[in-house]
Parts: sequence; C-alpha cells; structure tokens
Amino acid sequence: MSGGPHVLLVADRTRSGIPEVLSTVEPAIERHAGEITRIGPHEPLPDTPFDVAVVLGGDGTILGQARRLAVRGTPLAGVNVGRLGFLAEFDAGGFAGAAELVLGTTPPIVERMTLEIRVESPEDDPGDLGDDEGWTLALNDCVVTAGAPFRMIELGIDFNGHGGPHLSGDGLIVSTPTGSTAYNVSAGGPIVHPTCDALVVTPLAVHSLAFRPVVAGADETIAVTAVRVNEGTTLVIDGQLTRHLRVGERVRLRRGAPRVRLIHDPRAEFWSTVVKKMRWATGPTYRDR
Repeated sequence: MSGGPHVLLVADRTRSGIPEVLSTVEPAIERHAGEITRIGPHEPLPDTPFDVAVVLGGDGTILGQARRLAVRGTPLAGVNVGRLGFLAEFDAGGFAGAAELVLGTTPPIVERMTLEIRVESPEDDPGDLGDDEGWTLALNDCVVTAGAPFRMIELGIDFNGHGGPHLSGDGLIVSTPTGSTAYNVSAGGPIVHPTCDALVVTPLAVHSLAFRPVVAGADETIAVTAVRVNEGTTLVIDGQLTRHLRVGERVRLRRGAPRVRLIHDPRAEFWSTVVKKMRWATGPTYRDR
C-alpha cells in the first residue's frame, strides 16, 4: 500500500514468542503500510520521520519505548508478548484484525500523562538549574526505596514549596494514573482511571497509622528530600532507571510536558481489563458457584 503510513516496527526477534507473533503481525503491517523500518528495542530511533510505532513485547518493553517516543509525539500500538499485557492492549490476532484502523488516517488514540523527575543536590539552587535541565521522563512511577541494609529511611515531602509531612518507613511511590495499577496498587494505593491527570502519592510500609495514600493535582510540584537513608537507598523510575540517593538530595517531581500517545484497542475497556487481568474484587470460592 504505497500511500500508507511509515511504520516503525520495534521487536526483539531473538526473544521467545516474538517470531510467532511477528508471523501474524508483520503481514498485517505490510498490507497497510507505505514503508516499514524495523529495529530492536535497544537500537537508536531512526533519524527519518515515521508516523506510527508498533511495539512487540511486554509492559516493560512498552514502557521503555513509550518514554522515548513521547518526545516525538509518535502514536504507539503495543502488541503483547509478555505475561500481563496491561499497556500492550493488542494480541497478535487482535492487531491483525484491527490493522486497517490502527494504521489508518484516524486511529483511536488515547493520551497518557507523564511524570518528570529531577534529582537536586543540597548545594543546588533550583533557580540556577533552568526549567528544562536534568529532567527524566516516566510513564508509570517514581519510587524511593530503602535498599540495603534495609533499615527504615526518613523522607521529607514538600507540596508546591509549602512543606508537608515527614515519613519513616521503606520509602515512597509517586505514580501517574497509568502507573496506579502497577507498584502503587500493590502497596495499597488507589486505582485511578488513566484518562485522569493526577499525582498519586503512596507510602511504603510507613511507620505511622496516620499516613495514607493521597491523590494530588497534576499541576502540583512535589519534592522528596532524603533526610535519613541507607547505603542502598535508590530512586527507581518506571522500574527500569535507577540512581542511588544521598542524604540531603531532593527528588523533584512534576507533570511531564510530553504525553504518551497510545493506540487503543477498540474492543478493550479499562475497568473490564482491571477485572479480567488483575482479578479486581475477586471474592471467595463458594461451593455453589
């Protein structure tokens, strides 16, 4: 199809399960694409412009590709080859059946809020860093975790420069609505619909009965200061990027400027997916059911 879009196909062809999925997905792309560029997930993005990305893999692969495609504003269709497939909405057959729509002129796109994170040292004056310097993008979350030797750490939290509570415990999660169904929900945080814009702040094993998860406005700026940490205390971004934290360092968080553009499987619905894949509100097994 000479008039079709330029498709970036991202797949690790050495990974188990990928060749089988490609045997269904690739012919569907070829029928509707004008041009195809094929790369592995760790290869640099091509300099030439492309219209849409099709990414094969699990949620971790989708996260990594979403971060680097967000700056370009490229829509991404995820085809699940992982275990859960919460972000990768399509399976191989579903993508093949919807390829004409997905690669057409008006694909069903949903936009997801991102998070920007910057670490500042005690000596830094935030005003001297420049608004656009040193920020790292996340789609899911930012976690400060205690690390070895696994003593409680103390973190100071500041909202919009007006102060906030201190917590002692195993750390803290700040997630986007997209990330609310990841580590956040495992730690007792709320599930937030991914079309919302908000910052979800959830403590990890906090040494207090009075500190509960909170949902902050998307335009608020949060700063987390390392008051007392371990040698292994670590900042983890999207479960993939890590950095050790020292006493006095600040982790500043804000709504990300770019948004991730995901091509939505028209057959999928968020709450149904939560029930099906996360077994939300699954009750006891009764003898008569």
